[in-house]
Amino acid sequence: MMRYRLFGRTGLRVSELVLGTMTLDDAAEYKRVLDTFADAGGNFLDTASAYGASEELLGAVLDRRDRFVIGTKYTLTRDAADPNAAGNHRKNLVLSLEQSLRRLRTDYVDVYWVHVWDRLTPIEETLRALDDAVRAGKVLHIGISDAPAWVVAQANTLAQCHNWTPFAGLQVPYNLLQRDIERELLPMAEAFGMSVTTWAPLAQGVLSGVAGRRSDPAERTERERAAAAAVGEVAAELGVPAAQVAIAWTRHRSAAVLPIIGVSSATQLAANLAAVELVLPADAVHTLEAAVPFELGFPGDFIAECDESPFVYGDAATKVGPISR
Repeated sequence: MMRYRLFGRTGLRVSELVLGTMTLDDAAEYKRVLDTFADAGGNFLDTASAYGASEELLGAVLDRRDRFVIGTKYTLTRDAADPNAAGNHRKNLVLSLEQSLRRLRTDYVDVYWVHVWDRLTPIEETLRALDDAVRAGKVLHIGISDAPAWVVAQANTLAQCHNWTPFAGLQVPYNLLQRDIERELLPMAEAFGMSVTTWAPLAQGVLSGVAGRRSDPAERTERERAAAAAVGEVAAELGVPAAQVAIAWTRHRSAAVLPIIGVSSATQLAANLAAVELVLPADAVHTLEAAVPFELGFPGDFIAECDESPFVYGDAATKVGPISR
């Protein structure tokens, strides 16, 4: 059922859904999850040095390593007592990468992600250290997670100027309740040709249609209840599980988006994988988005108004287009 996308402006083929492995901690179930994902055509795996035992367990249970695209991350501390065991500087990058390679039982990672923007480390240092890892063959491609759009744009412009490896991927949260990336991050990523792997597509379980330890209906805000109800309504109309609707929604706006599906069992994964075949009708999208209104704010909304303004563009304002957004 799975199709593939190019990872950013590279030739690397990645599945249109990404398997998140953070919560997997049982070897037997981990193996079943990986087999279920592979049988569906999935090949893109997401882990991180901070996931500890889960990253190590992935290396222990993964067969046919070269058939998978493994992405791991660094930034978060390896030792809380050591000030140099965290951050995006060269020392932490080198030591974190070596730790991840040992845990994963591999001599390279397909995608090495900066886990979060480190305000204290010059982006030039981070980029050059990542480029050295690429040139050494320990890393094939790089990405950045949880950073402002201006930082990523600055980094990729510097990479272009210095002939360093650019960020091919961006990793950020995205779901019906959290659409902030539509303001700056998503347009920036599309402009640079980056893939966008998005975490929390089910909003920590709120949009899954299933109550659990991470989603107690009694503790939800009014906005969360409205979103969950809209997802449930659309799911009932389409005859599919609510989780599939929530995941499908994240994919409808941009081909750059690759949702990360975090699961605890192969059964849960099998149900969520069917989201790749679900295309939401326009009226379903309207129902979902009307339940939890979102505003781009300035400058997005202001510029959209200017696009069709005769005061700005004269008599041709509504005759030129369409404008690509």
